[in-house]
Amino acid sequence: TMLCVTHEMGFARQVADRVIFMDAGQIIEMNEPNAFFSNPQHERTKLFLSQILH
Repeated sequence: TMLCVTHEMGFARQVADRVIFMDAGQIIEMNEPNAFFSNPQHERTKLFLSQILH
């Protein structure tokens, strides 16, 4: 088991089994990378991804 904290979404997508998104110290979304990036569920996650992914 390894925990990696990153702001590099490409890296997270390639190496992670699960992506966990936190806001204000709370886990707000957790999913497999494909589902996390293609179909985020939480509004904060959607906003974040819309701002960094082009």
